[in-house]
Amino acid sequence: MSDSPLRPSSLINTVYGAFLRRLGGWISIADLITLMSELDVDGPAVRSAISRLKKKGVLEPERRGATGYRLSPSVLPVFDEGDRRIFGSLEAADLADGWAMAVFSVPESERSHRYQLRTRLTWLGFGNIAPGVWLAPARLLDDARAMLERLGLSSYVHLFSADYAAFSDLTHTVSTWWDFPAVQKQYAQFTERYEPVAEDLAGRPAVRGGLADAEAFRHYVPMLTQWRRLPYLDPGLPTELLPSDWDAVAARRLFQQLHSVLAEPSLRHVARMTDHATAG
Repeated sequence: MSDSPLRPSSLINTVYGAFLRRLGGWISIADLITLMSELDVDGPAVRSAISRLKKKGVLEPERRGATGYRLSPSVLPVFDEGDRRIFGSLEAADLADGWAMAVFSVPESERSHRYQLRTRLTWLGFGNIAPGVWLAPARLLDDARAMLERLGLSSYVHLFSADYAAFSDLTHTVSTWWDFPAVQKQYAQFTERYEPVAEDLAGRPAVRGGLADAEAFRHYVPMLTQWRRLPYLDPGLPTELLPSDWDAVAARRLFQQLHSVLAEPSLRHVARMTDHATAG
C-alpha cells in the first residue's frame, strides 16, 4: 500500500491524466473511490477532493448510468502541456539555445494578477532575476505564451527570446535566480523513496506474472504524482550552469526506469477496474 502524504486531489489528477484520458476521460464516483482506496484514500477524502477539483474547473459531473466525473475540455491543453514537461523534458537544455525572458508590470490596483504571474512563472520553471523580470531556458517560451494566453494575463507581460552577453559569472549568478537547494532536496527525496522500489522490481521474474497490475498501480500513481512536480520546479537548466553534485540525472534515470515498468500494467488495472478496453 502507499504511505504517501500526497494530497488526494493530486493523486486523482494523476489518475485522470495518466489513465482516464486514454479511457474516455470519465469515471463513476464508485469506481474512483474503489481505485483510490488502493492508495489508502478513503471515500470522504475522495468526495472532498472531487468537490475541490470541480470548483477549480478541472472536473465536470456527468451521469452515464451512474454518477461520475469527466475532465473539463478546458483543462485538456494543461494536461497536454504536462505530458511535454513530464515526459519530454528529461534532458538538460542546451546553453547555446538561449533564454526566454518575461518582463511584466502590473498596476497596484491589480496586484492579485502580480501574485498570479509570479506563481505561474515559478511553476513553469522560470527564475526571478529582478522585480518583474523572469528567465527560463528558451524551450519554455511556447509554454509560457500558452499559459499567459490561457489565463488572460498576456496584456501584462512582454516575452523575449534572449542571449546572455555579459558581465557576471553566469554559473554563480544562476544559482541566485533558482532555489537549487530546494530542488535538490526534492530530487533526493524522490530517489530515496523509489530506488528501493526499482531494486525490488528489478529482481522480479522477467515475465508478466512477476508484477501484478494492481501492485504496479499502487507504486506508479504516487511515484508519478511526486515526480511531476519536479520538471516544473527544475526547468532543465544547461549542465554547465548546475552544481557538480546535481541529483537530477540519477533521479531522471530512476523515473524513466520505473515508468517503463509500471505505466502499462497500471493502465490495464484501471481499465479492468472501470470496465474499459485499453487503448492500443
